[in-house]
Amino acid sequence: MPIVIGVAILVGAVVFAVVLPERFGVMDRVTCAGIGVATAAFMHRYATIHARPDADGLWVRNLGPGEHVPWEDIVAVRFSQGMPWVRLDLADGTDLAVMAIQRADGPRSLEAAQQLADLVGR
Repeated sequence: MPIVIGVAILVGAVVFAVVLPERFGVMDRVTCAGIGVATAAFMHRYATIHARPDADGLWVRNLGPGEHVPWEDIVAVRFSQGMPWVRLDLADGTDLAVMAIQRADGPRSLEAAQQLADLVGR
């Protein structure tokens, strides 16, 4: 769904830039189209958030670059009340958000968090 919204915003921004009255200059039109491109790029990135387990660890891709976390580096999985998404406590004392499992997904998010905790506990 975020990709569809991003494409709609991109198309809308480009059409808006083309149909602007003549009193608006080239930079105004480029700015309108640029906002559409930036929004579409963000929505695409948001749509590709995921957490993928494999034999060696967990591949986590949030809005930034992806990161592979070995199973032995994951100390705990936290998803307590009020947390927007799962957080992994890592052996080096830091933590890592797993935006792919969001509280907004309701009961499904609790099941996914439990499955992840079960994988870590192996």
